[in-house]
Amino acid sequence: MIVYNTTFNIENDILAECIEYLKKSYIPRAAASGFLRTPYLRRILQDETEDATSYSVQFHVKNPETLEYWMQSEGRDLQQELVNRFGTKLVGFSTLLEEIDLES
Repeated sequence: MIVYNTTFNIENDILAECIEYLKKSYIPRAAASGFLRTPYLRRILQDETEDATSYSVQFHVKNPETLEYWMQSEGRDLQQELVNRFGTKLVGFSTLLEEIDLES
């Protein structure tokens, strides 16, 4: 299982609006296709500054190929909507994480 993680650094003056948008629009729309599952929204504690707060949005995805298909079909459009809505007050980067089974 792969975890698709996007870390967002959000300027505090748009923080409430941005979190609301992530919770009510971005995350539900990203999960609607069924390719991205088990969404999480987490605040990153050690990266807080006076001006911005960092959050992690995570989804489980079957494999990198499934993620690439989702990115091509709808993911890039969703990301562009974030840029259009919040501009440079929100910046992010994505990473793929592999879950390691602790039992084997």
